[in-house]
Amino acid sequence: MVLDLAHNDALGGHLGAEKTEARIMDRFYWPGIGAAVKRYCSSCPVCQLTAPAPHYRSPLVPLPIMEVPFERITMDIVGPLEKSARGHRYILVVLDYATRYPEAVPLRNLTSKAIARELFMFSRTGLPREILMDQGTPFMSRVMADVCKSFQIKQLRTSVYHPQTDCLVERFNKTLKMMLKRVVQRDGRDWDHLLPTLLFAIREVPQASTGFSPFELVYGRRPRGLLDLVKETWESESSPHISLIEHISQMRERISKVMPLVQEHLQKAQEAQKRVYNRSAKLRQFQVGDRVAVLIPTVESRFLAKWQGPYEVVEKVGEVNYRVHQPGKRKPYQIYHINLLKPWRDREVSAMVGVGIESDGVDAVHIAATLSKPQTQEVKEFLQRNKGMFSGLPGHATGINHDIVTEPHVKVRVKPYRIPEAHRKAVSEEVKKMLQLDVIEKSQSEWSSPIVLVPKPNGTLRFCNDFRKLNEVSKFDAYPMPRVDELIEKLGPARYITTLDLTKGYWQIPLTKEAREKTAFSTPEGHFHYKRMPFGLHSAPATFQRAMDRVLRPYLRYTSVYLDDLVIFSPDWESHLPRVQTVLDGLRKAGFTVNPEKSAVGMEEAKYLGYVVGRGLVKPQFNKVEAIQNWPRPLTKKQVRAFLGIVGYYRRFVPNFASIAAPLTDLTKGRKSVMIQWNANAEGAFEKLKNALCQHPVLVVPDFM
Repeated sequence: MVLDLAHNDALGGHLGAEKTEARIMDRFYWPGIGAAVKRYCSSCPVCQLTAPAPHYRSPLVPLPIMEVPFERITMDIVGPLEKSARGHRYILVVLDYATRYPEAVPLRNLTSKAIARELFMFSRTGLPREILMDQGTPFMSRVMADVCKSFQIKQLRTSVYHPQTDCLVERFNKTLKMMLKRVVQRDGRDWDHLLPTLLFAIREVPQASTGFSPFELVYGRRPRGLLDLVKETWESESSPHISLIEHISQMRERISKVMPLVQEHLQKAQEAQKRVYNRSAKLRQFQVGDRVAVLIPTVESRFLAKWQGPYEVVEKVGEVNYRVHQPGKRKPYQIYHINLLKPWRDREVSAMVGVGIESDGVDAVHIAATLSKPQTQEVKEFLQRNKGMFSGLPGHATGINHDIVTEPHVKVRVKPYRIPEAHRKAVSEEVKKMLQLDVIEKSQSEWSSPIVLVPKPNGTLRFCNDFRKLNEVSKFDAYPMPRVDELIEKLGPARYITTLDLTKGYWQIPLTKEAREKTAFSTPEGHFHYKRMPFGLHSAPATFQRAMDRVLRPYLRYTSVYLDDLVIFSPDWESHLPRVQTVLDGLRKAGFTVNPEKSAVGMEEAKYLGYVVGRGLVKPQFNKVEAIQNWPRPLTKKQVRAFLGIVGYYRRFVPNFASIAAPLTDLTKGRKSVMIQWNANAEGAFEKLKNALCQHPVLVVPDFM
């Protein structure tokens, strides 16, 4: 309600997040108010449809470099222009991708038949294989489609409202119109007569991207122009006479030498353009099913555009184009460039935190389906004998506690964050639950740390404490955490594996009396402090690992433990349940309880710390491998680091990992540019690392049993 009045109401004015937050902060406060206001304003439908066009742009996708002249051409229309004395109002522009050779033909009418008649210019250059054109009415007609089909020419379409797709001809159009403006007579009715001379001027000069003039690339020689006449007159030199055979031989030799240079110049020009363009580019991607807003010109004016939507992305077409479903439109499915799209944000629905206590009972323990009926019955009887160990309620560990060591006369007292009225009930129920579990108690402490409610992925809220100030003044415990690779290697030729997960492990470790008052926090229900070790203390993992190592030290020969994740393994069934029994006895003696919903008995293979282990083998988890297999090609340093991070976790499966990954590691160096320059070496390393893990790698674990 507060957000609605502050932003949506007529007195709110749909202002931005900063001003809306400032307006609310004058009267209200709650933890996370800034993020809440930002989410609310960014998901406002009115603001999303009236926002200005975004300043960001997608990274540049270079044009393909064509090697054969007139294999791919591009076409466009210039006009309407002032009507010439011969009735021409339009110009049909044709440009070759390989040589940049232009052609411009004046037209009286902008019809598909008029355009088709002028395509007989191909009699001088040969039939192209592809024609790139926009979605103008003459180019989309049935006549044009029939002409292209007759000559087996493939039609390529640009995406709507994105002329940059055909930037080559668009840039030439600008040059041609500028030249016409400078040379036409006062009445402007002779522009069609000037087209041949202007085309000669353009064809005669070297093109910036190729390094050669279009004339040279098409005819293999430089044509004789006015400047050549002046030079010949001044120097009075006669042209050397050569035979036709010699001329053809020289022309072929020249073209064979020139074309590789053209390819090199085009490649360098594209790299330079891409490097400059991508400095301000931002990588964005949409997935099928995403809702987006589309920037479309209005009916009143093609030069005025506004956001419309939300619409749904139904297909990705190429690297930067998406097919969007627009119900109610004349064309319900249309392709748009990503620069015309932005994500649509739906309003969030707030959810209250769940306060139920996890179910208990041995019936929730997972029993391996690979066990025989007698073995399954044996496990059920085993669980019944130990049903007191499996509970949704945390135990109370004995013989170990957690202390918080701080400097004398140092106290942390942070003002509590304001709790929104809508969340007060959730906080009250969470406090009541912790009182019932004997995790907290009322306090008279001088210390105080604030509480925060953190959204969970399922939409509920997690009750947390902000112990950052307390961690700053408390001593850090440097007890070593176990190495994952050593824990995995301990499994050896295990044939049966049981996994145990302690119930709210931290809450089973008591705090010392001195430490309790330091964990105090305030709520609308009053002032409390913890009796059990809370989450958020920087030394809590060390204390918990020390407790596990002490309790399970007699059983470490067949047990691996990382915090509250335990694995008991055996080479045969006869020894397995007795080993599990000894571990449960040790945990029972220490006062711990096990979460039945997260425990499994008698597994041949089990997921443990990101791996699938069992039967003497170790493999990466399938969902991790699938994520690596579907990983898109990185475009930024951050994406390269993310890929190296997930692949590096499984580097044991890739021989010579560092050498293979070296080209990718080199891309992360330097601080100047966020975007990376992808090259063949990086592509090879990227694919090789993906293939190495996607071929179901398996390692044999050494036998230490």
